[in-house]
Amino acid sequence: MNIHWLQHVPFEGLGCIEPWLIENGHAVSCTRLWAGDRLPDIENIDGLIVMGGPMGVYDEAIYSWLAEEKAFIQQIIAQNKPVLGICLGAQLIAEVLGSRVTRLREQAAGNVWKNSQREIGFFPVAGDGKIFPEEFTAFHWHGDTFGIPEGAVHLASSAACENQAFIYKDNVLALQFHLETTEQSLLSLYAHCKDEVTCGPFIQTLEKMKPFFPMLGEANVLMRELLKRLFV
Repeated sequence: MNIHWLQHVPFEGLGCIEPWLIENGHAVSCTRLWAGDRLPDIENIDGLIVMGGPMGVYDEAIYSWLAEEKAFIQQIIAQNKPVLGICLGAQLIAEVLGSRVTRLREQAAGNVWKNSQREIGFFPVAGDGKIFPEEFTAFHWHGDTFGIPEGAVHLASSAACENQAFIYKDNVLALQFHLETTEQSLLSLYAHCKDEVTCGPFIQTLEKMKPFFPMLGEANVLMRELLKRLFV
């Protein structure tokens, strides 16, 4: 398969995903949106991966390429091609499927605070028991959350964020958390975004994250299982 991926910032790559794609004989190409690369012809790609970034889906006035990217993702989904979205990528999928993406500190209807805490670090996730284990630990770095689109199946939640994952039509998978992260990619992300590490019940400093580094390998194994589901 020809797998294309979208990169929003130079310091967020594919992590453990790229070696798996290459080992399994897939051709891999990339659009560096941050560098002004043009999006490819949809007919030339068989699957899409949309990665993360510090911007929000609502930042079109700052990042003019967001509007074109959303239209591109929507067309790929309409053609029933497999799509994986991680963090910002998941939020973009949710929006093009008709759901709202909001900041985690936004107040929900009825004056009930829901999804009120940003997550940065390693925290437990409750899975559906089918696509995901009933409980696992994932690396998180996000300040926004998505709604579950109509027709999609909710797959995972955490104490800080109710909507952590969903699947749409069995071939579009959206993950708020990061299973692709390696130690190297985590350190790169931290170096570029450590100003976001403030005080909070679900925010860890690098020193508090380090004891969890061995869990990255387990998360990578789960990531590879998900890739098999989408791209084999």
